[in-house]
Formats: sequence, structure tokens, C-alpha cells
Amino acid sequence: MTNSKESADFTIAFDGKRAANNRTGLGNYSRHIIGLLAKYFPQYRYAVFLTKPNGNPQFQDILNHNPNIEVVVPKKGFWKKFSSLWRTFGIKNEISEFDNLIYHGLSNELPLTIKKTNAKSIVTIHDLIFLKYPKYYKFFDRKIYTYKFRKACENADRIIAVSECTKKDIVEIFKIDPAKITVIYQGCDKVFKSEIQSDAREIVRKKYNLPERFLLNVGSIEERKNAMLIVDALPLIQDKIPLVIVGKRTAYTLEVEKKAAQLGVKDRLIILDKVPFEDLAPIYHLGEVFIYPSRYEGFGIPIIEAINCGVPVIAATGSCLEEAGGPDCVYVNPDDARQLALAIDKMMTDKVFRENSVGKSKLYVNKFSEEKQAEQLMECYGSLIKKK
Repeated sequence: MTNSKESADFTIAFDGKRAANNRTGLGNYSRHIIGLLAKYFPQYRYAVFLTKPNGNPQFQDILNHNPNIEVVVPKKGFWKKFSSLWRTFGIKNEISEFDNLIYHGLSNELPLTIKKTNAKSIVTIHDLIFLKYPKYYKFFDRKIYTYKFRKACENADRIIAVSECTKKDIVEIFKIDPAKITVIYQGCDKVFKSEIQSDAREIVRKKYNLPERFLLNVGSIEERKNAMLIVDALPLIQDKIPLVIVGKRTAYTLEVEKKAAQLGVKDRLIILDKVPFEDLAPIYHLGEVFIYPSRYEGFGIPIIEAINCGVPVIAATGSCLEEAGGPDCVYVNPDDARQLALAIDKMMTDKVFRENSVGKSKLYVNKFSEEKQAEQLMECYGSLIKKK
């Protein structure tokens, strides 16, 4: 790991809203990046800008173990009262108090006043799904996201895309120079790479009353994630194995349950909502096959989590999931239930094929190591310092 002598020369700052408030998705990414850099580059100074004091136990643990991370909150009465506006406009005052600051917007946004500061800026863009599949988003939300994401891309000195697919979308939709964009793949939490003892698995199995064998899907239960395809495939597979879906219930969940009843597989559908993070890895380990038929993703972290837990993966074509899983996972048309059923049958019955898929996929996801991601991020920051 590089040990830069520039550690005293600049501060790396982050928008910490998601790290402190979101328990999944963008919150996980934000906490992962902040904790990752503090771990591999402890000689650097860090600052996290929060609209209000942190209340997330996972993030608090990162702060407790890293005294070189400073927390910055709005100081003036007006901005304290209107903290959401501070994050967009008033934050320039606190940013300007730092010399040689690199400000990293971890969740698709930058302060609109970032150009009025002396800081260099980076934004991570996770996806532009709201523009690729507008029907899944409300009109007003699309307009806000489009404005914020576009301005962030235009104002940033550097853009980090989480996949080549996302980079392509940024270039095509926002007309951004591709030379301004660096692709840095996301990894997954180290807990998914750890061995889970059989007794710990059984505790989780009993906690949720899980069957001995089951297919697994993890992710918010929404139309774009396409869990309906798995339900459509259930009557077509040879083995009458049940399906466990772990994810936030939405209105779409009722449609999935209704379809399962119509197909006569309601008794084979188990939906788990509000599963705590610490139970996820044992559930992955208990799964027989992980299925991720999402129509479009910025990257696809659950695929990497499943592979690291030794579970074979079947995912959908059409976005970036092949980037996440690599060539030895199985990919199917997101509208073809029969193709999915055949893929499940093969994964369940062909032991050699299954073991080959798991083994080679595990080697592939080594490219998403923590150390590599940390080095790539620091190289990205360093390139901005050299331009000063």
C-alpha cells in the first residue's frame, strides 16, 4: 500500500448525509468509502460534513476508531435550522475554512456553490436509472435528480463512475468528456468474505424459519428489480424448491404475492422484510442459488456478496451485472421465465458446472478488493492535487 508523504498537505472531505442517515444502498457505500480510506491511509486528514449530528451506530463506530476524521456541522443559526439548504448552499462557508481541501460527494451530488470555494471536487455517480427507466420514478423526482446529477457532473473536477455501464450513460446523456470520468468498482463488506460457522447459520435459519434449501433474491422489492420473473419461473423448474426474497416491501410486493397465488406457488414464496445487516451473510450462505434478475443497475453489489459467500449466481442481461459477476455466472433475458428456469435446473443438477461457476467467480471478484479500491481512490485524489 502506498504511503504518500503528502498526508499533511491536504484534507479529504466527504458529504456524510447518507453515511449518517441511510442504512442501506448509498449509506453503505458512503460508510464503506470513509472507513476504507481511514483504514488504508490513516496518515491523512479527513472531514465529514453532516447536516446534523450522526445517529448511525455503524458510522459512529468508524468515527470512534479514527480520530483523524473531523465532523463538520452547520455553525450559524439559520443553516442549523435549514440544514438541507446548508448542504446545498451554505456549506461553502465551512468548506472555505479548509486549505487544500478535496470534497467528495459520495451520492451523486455536490453543493451547488462548490465552485465558489477553493476546494477541488469529486462526485461519485452510481447510476442514471431514473433517466434510462423513467416509468419507475415520479415526474418531480426525475426533474430534481436530473438537475442535481447533471450539475454535479459539470461542476466536479473529477467524476467516479461505479461501472463502465454508468460511465457510458454519463457520457451519452450528460455529454461529459469521458476523460473526466474514472471507473472505480465497488466492493462489498468484509463480512461477506468471512467464514460463517454452521451453528451461526442455524441460528439465523431458525430465527426466520427458513427451509433447508431455497433460492435466494436480495434487494428492494420493486418493479425494476424484477422479482416477478423468479416467481414466473418457479412452476417451470424441476425441483419444487422455495424462493426467499430479502428486501424492503413496496406496493410491487403485493403484485408478486398475487402472481405467486395465481401460479399455485404461494406456499413456496417467503418474503423477509427489515432483516438486519448482520443476518445477511448467514442467509446468503444458506441459499442454494442466488438470482438477481434486475432490469437495470448501476453495478450490482448483491451479486458480489453472494459470490463471496460461495453461492452460484444467475443474473439478468441488459445493464452492468456482467461487470459485477464476471463471465462464469449465468445471465438470462430479464423477460424470459423459461430461460431462467432452465438455468436454475442446470445450476441445481450439474454439480461440476455449479462448482466451476462458484470457483471461477470467486477468483473474478478478487478484483474488487478493499486495498485496490482504496489505492484507486487515493490516486484519483492525488491527480487533483498535482493539478493545483
